[in-house]
Amino acid sequence: MNWTDSLDIAIALDEMYPDTDPLTIGFVDLRDKVMALEAFDDEAQKSGEKILEAIQMNWIEERQ
Repeated sequence: MNWTDSLDIAIALDEMYPDTDPLTIGFVDLRDKVMALEAFDDEAQKSGEKILEAIQMNWIEERQ
């Protein structure tokens, strides 16, 4: 996975962090959690606010 795979990342985050509320997570913590995913293989500097926001929105939708 890389930063553009926001839906796949959101699904993986939801599975790995079931007790984390995606509505309350900050972008720095979100980036760290994404980078900790085993299947994630991209560079930290390629992330940005728009990408992290897309991941967070997908995670919120996935949770619902």
